[in-house]
Amino acid sequence: MSFYSDCILPHVINLAMRDRQLTPLRERIVSRAEGRVLEIGMGSGLNLPFYGKHVEQLFGLEPAGRLLRMAQSRAARSQRTMTFVAASAEAIPLDDHSIDTVVTTWTLCSIPNAMSALHEMRRVLRSGGQLLFIEHGLAPEVGVQRWQNRLTPLWSKIGGGCHLNRPIRTLIENAGFAVTELDTGYIKGPRPMTFTYQGRAAPA
Repeated sequence: MSFYSDCILPHVINLAMRDRQLTPLRERIVSRAEGRVLEIGMGSGLNLPFYGKHVEQLFGLEPAGRLLRMAQSRAARSQRTMTFVAASAEAIPLDDHSIDTVVTTWTLCSIPNAMSALHEMRRVLRSGGQLLFIEHGLAPEVGVQRWQNRLTPLWSKIGGGCHLNRPIRTLIENAGFAVTELDTGYIKGPRPMTFTYQGRAAPA
């Protein structure tokens, strides 16, 4: 199966911690979405409970059929009206400047071409829009980075393409965004796998 957008790492942490740590992070970011919202890599729909009353229309992009069906089932149970998009983040089938908020949670690590995907997110966002994100990636300490670089080739094979060593802030900024808010740090778990970026970016 593909973990293209439902990164295996949160699932590993969820199993170990019963989601006590990740749920508040999801809620903190996702609850800020407003207007016409596009979630990149909706996966099985774990973020659905956290979208609030300011969301006018919700699009959930997910290329993996099994995960998309799970998200559709979860949305039906929650009575959430939304549009599912079975497509790749590298080629988003939406019009230019048609989205107010893009949401990604533990997604950029596993998209094959993360830079292309970010350019697509930038394309569909309106000029005053926002990118809300929680991602894991490259740590600041050289020692941890060495382990991330060593582990990534094997981890990406067993983890559905998940990369431990992607420089998230750099990728976002190089795709034409300005990072306006950013919190970084380790969450509980192995340090090579748990350096986390949380924040907001806007089209530069």
